[in-house]
Amino acid sequence: MKNATFFKIYIAFSVLYLIVLFLGYQNLDLFLKPVLIPLLGFGVYFHPRFPFRNNLLAGLFFSWIGDIILLFADIGEIYFIMALVAFLIAHLAYCALFNKQNTGEMHLNKIVFGIGSIIIALYFIGMVCFLMPNLGTLKIPVIVYACVISIMLLFAFNGYLIWKKRAALLILLGALVFVLSDSILAINKFSKPIEKSSFFIMLTYLVAQYLIVIGVLKLNPKKTIISNF
Repeated sequence: MKNATFFKIYIAFSVLYLIVLFLGYQNLDLFLKPVLIPLLGFGVYFHPRFPFRNNLLAGLFFSWIGDIILLFADIGEIYFIMALVAFLIAHLAYCALFNKQNTGEMHLNKIVFGIGSIIIALYFIGMVCFLMPNLGTLKIPVIVYACVISIMLLFAFNGYLIWKKRAALLILLGALVFVLSDSILAINKFSKPIEKSSFFIMLTYLVAQYLIVIGVLKLNPKKTIISNF
């Protein structure tokens, strides 16, 4: 049950962190934010080994690196770009993980997949067009990042059509909430300020990471470990 303990601690620390953000004590970021994603990582590490576990750990690791770098984003634009690269690598790791987690539970419904692909493509095009006038020198990095996170969502949606449904739904919801989190961040940074943006960005981000992790573990279950989630 060791890994379940890490997940419970993650939830408790996440709630504490979100309360701190909501109350406006963002100066405590440096002490609380770096602790969160490693707790999920330890939960994954102490779960019995499963295929492509390192992809999940890599996604969490580079997400954590991105979190750390973003703490210094106010110092200069280079830190935002470095964080963008770290999260880009994290999403590539998730893409590879989702693509390899094919359990063969059912055949892919090509019509539904096509409709979902069109919706995701429309999100990508719409978000890029919306942000484009304000991106300045960051046009290429932001477009590449938006493309990769859209592909990550597409892989999660593809998985939803072929994986075990309960786990698949968690992963799809996690990917959707991750896209929402990045969308809030992008709008806040490049379009117009959003009140309590840090709170909403981190709320969606922390929920997204948790859902993805628990969903992947449910695809690779050991009942004595995962049954409580």
